Amino acid sequence: MRILWRNCHITTMVNGHYNLIEDAALLTEGDKIAWVGPCSQRPDQPYDEERDLHDKLVTPGLIDCHTHSVFGGNRSQEFEMRLNGATYADIAAAGGGIASTVKATRQASEADLLTSASRRINALRKDGVTTLEVKSGYGLSFEDERKMLRAIRQLAQSLPLTIYSTCLAAHALPPEYKDRSDDFITEVCERWLPALHNEGLVDAVDAFCEHLAFSVPQVDRVFTKANELGLPVKLHAEQLSLLHGAGLAARHNALSADHLEYLCEEDIRLMAEHGTTAVLLPGAFYFLRETQKPPVALLRKHHVPMAISSDLNPGTSPVQSLRLMMNMACTLFGLTPEEALAGVTLNAARALGISQTTGSLEAGKEANFVAWEVEHPAELSYWLGGTLSKQVIYHGKEVWND
Repeated sequence: MRILWRNCHITTMVNGHYNLIEDAALLTEGDKIAWVGPCSQRPDQPYDEERDLHDKLVTPGLIDCHTHSVFGGNRSQEFEMRLNGATYADIAAAGGGIASTVKATRQASEADLLTSASRRINALRKDGVTTLEVKSGYGLSFEDERKMLRAIRQLAQSLPLTIYSTCLAAHALPPEYKDRSDDFITEVCERWLPALHNEGLVDAVDAFCEHLAFSVPQVDRVFTKANELGLPVKLHAEQLSLLHGAGLAARHNALSADHLEYLCEEDIRLMAEHGTTAVLLPGAFYFLRETQKPPVALLRKHHVPMAISSDLNPGTSPVQSLRLMMNMACTLFGLTPEEALAGVTLNAARALGISQTTGSLEAGKEANFVAWEVEHPAELSYWLGGTLSKQVIYHGKEVWND
């Protein structure tokens, strides 16, 4: 079906810029964009329906490119404990931290995980998200990682948005492998990744490179196996210290390196050379009350694309609004509103390796867009809290209207 969406203003985000078109229109055919531009230049082509967008501002659908949306339980009690003076060591000794999420995730059924994640993802979806990445990493056994990845695939089938599945088995050391991290990496590489890939459960492979997680040589082994399987890679890197994980990721032609508070210029050059996107996660920075900011000026200097994501997870970023992350990226990290919008559209698409098909409003790309009741795109980063009235169109069909 061909639909003409008219009476609007369009921010295309082509090449990462607003490219604002006043008095604009969009022609969609099925799930693709057939034409976009000023009404005065609309081609003389037939269409089946006409939709009046009532002078709204249209942007690409938002893309949340780094989340941990599937997990059991939550860690609100630990949040309260920290604010009452407990240290991370105290919480860990009481069975908290990531261990508590692993325990809750292992105890949860696949149906439980599906139900709880649906609620969280629906909050993101109603905020304008049309594409989402979700990681495993809280099962830390083969069956529980498989359970998480199966839940992610089911979410993709049941909800009106595109969901990509990332295997983050190398997230933390499970208790069964205490003091045997090399053995665990061997298990992940030789058994888990091939088996999960063969089941069609994995779109990409991630790891956590940090002193409290896995070393550069260990991550290199994971990425080498992913490369053998034909799977793209991405990395949690330089969040708490400088280990040059981002440089390793770039040398493996990673889609993205994420967090990056301690990123150095040497590794930024490698990211620029290999086309690795920087994914900034202001929610975790805020929630953990960190002070070391990612080197935004150096990323700009070397023309490394910057994406922004919610990092939705139970421990360090219980975030359910990507728009709030746009504001935090501006106020905490110094991005401009235009950079922030690029960060949740075109650059987020780059971080998932899908920028040829989505992330900007161009003929031939997916018909995923949001019509906002705002006057200027900077308002998407400006307003804090609340709900902005909007229509969300996914694959050419309206899936939300508030």
